[in-house]
Amino acid sequence: MKLLRFLFSRIVIVGLMLTIQLIIFIMLITKFSHISVRASFICTIISALVVLWIINKSDNPAYKLAWIIPILIFNISGGILYIILGNKKPSIKMRRELEKVQEKTSELLKQDNKVRDEIEKENPIILGHANYINNAAGFPIYKNTEVKYYSLGEYNYEDLINELKKAKKYIFMEYFIIEEGKMWNGILEILEQKAKEGLDVRLMYDDMGCISLLPLGYDKKLEKKGIKCIAFNPFKPLLSLAMNNRDHRKITVIDGHTGFTGGINLADEYINEKERFGHWKDTGVMLKGDAVWNLTIMFLEMWNSVRKTDEDYFIYNPEVYQVETIVNDGYVQPYGDSPLDEEIVGENVYMNIINTAKKYVYIFTPYLIIDNEMMTALCLAAKRGVDVKIVTPGIPDKKTVFKLTRSYYPQLIRDGVKIYEYTPGFIHAKVFLCDDEIATVGTINMDYRSLYLHFECGVYLYKNKCISNIKEDMLDTIEKSHEFSKEDIKEGRRYALWQAILRVFAPLM
Repeated sequence: MKLLRFLFSRIVIVGLMLTIQLIIFIMLITKFSHISVRASFICTIISALVVLWIINKSDNPAYKLAWIIPILIFNISGGILYIILGNKKPSIKMRRELEKVQEKTSELLKQDNKVRDEIEKENPIILGHANYINNAAGFPIYKNTEVKYYSLGEYNYEDLINELKKAKKYIFMEYFIIEEGKMWNGILEILEQKAKEGLDVRLMYDDMGCISLLPLGYDKKLEKKGIKCIAFNPFKPLLSLAMNNRDHRKITVIDGHTGFTGGINLADEYINEKERFGHWKDTGVMLKGDAVWNLTIMFLEMWNSVRKTDEDYFIYNPEVYQVETIVNDGYVQPYGDSPLDEEIVGENVYMNIINTAKKYVYIFTPYLIIDNEMMTALCLAAKRGVDVKIVTPGIPDKKTVFKLTRSYYPQLIRDGVKIYEYTPGFIHAKVFLCDDEIATVGTINMDYRSLYLHFECGVYLYKNKCISNIKEDMLDTIEKSHEFSKEDIKEGRRYALWQAILRVFAPLM
């Protein structure tokens, strides 16, 4: 019975349709090229022109290489295949709609000059970090915000449930993955009740992220319950990488004054109610205060780019409800990253932290698939005496990706970076910590998909009380992990060849 359900599931049917399309495409191109020498010559010229075009683009060199090699190998069909599949930007319609919304919201995100001046006096380097995020992503830095760090998803879930029950005006939720089970059912019960009470309850989930977890039309089912719902960028079984631009964010905003984000999706493995890859280690933060406004605008931008609902965004500002909080807990800057532009905000925030480090940088990441710039930054930090520690999974969720992650270990270890694998299971957290002062917690993996293709978010923290909690958690996690040494690195020509192939095509995975 389970086998039949799997065979007739949406993901299998969609995968089959895509495979058939790809086979037909290759057959047609091959047949066309064999019609005459002229046809073959035309296809070869197209591939050559495409290679020249790729070389002159401003894309990451690794992404260029990942396409140039197969085009040169399959010179007859490679160029045309790139034209169909090589576009990693969102569809024109998606771009236009988001740009329209962002024109409206940009006026609502103004940097408080008093906060800016305070940071400048305290640490000009941190001001540079904050200025970069504000200038590149459009999200200012705040004070008057309390931050609570969660070292596990189950701790986060407990507070999320309690805060949802307190909602009086609205609840906005945006998640990559939702799966029916204890975690989601507990949340859904509250959302239904709040919708009946007349609150503005909205949910956005990524259609691709949930393709094997939720039935087709689940958004319509929730609409009938009074919950406004959007399945983001509905996955269509067509050969187009526009489907690659997924909403990987995890955001909850309650009445504008309370927000949650981090790596935690809404499925039972994230709170260890279901075991998939050993113990699931994930992290998140709860914000209370002024900085939540960035998360609110982030959600409203995405929502209104798909479904035009709001004319006045300021009505969702907590000032409207006269919520008064005076919190002295450092500086907080929630930020978003979008494939809309050429700015890789997520990676640049990470790079700024690494390049700033004087004593140490500790990193949690489920995937370590990095470009040359990130590799150089990590190795250079270690060479100048910074204690660089990276924790990756001990039990992988994707074996090929795990092997690809391990392919980066030798150079990092050789240059002094310490790599640890989380022995109890899978670590899904995305956290950077630096010198007891700087941290970021969010949704952004250290791979090409997160850094270049997905909509992501994070929270930049400076001198917050929770940073000591983050450090305690990271040291405890490192203690439970196995340090990967030179002796653990596999040797052999076959293994090296396989790793080299994986590295070349890493940007496309």
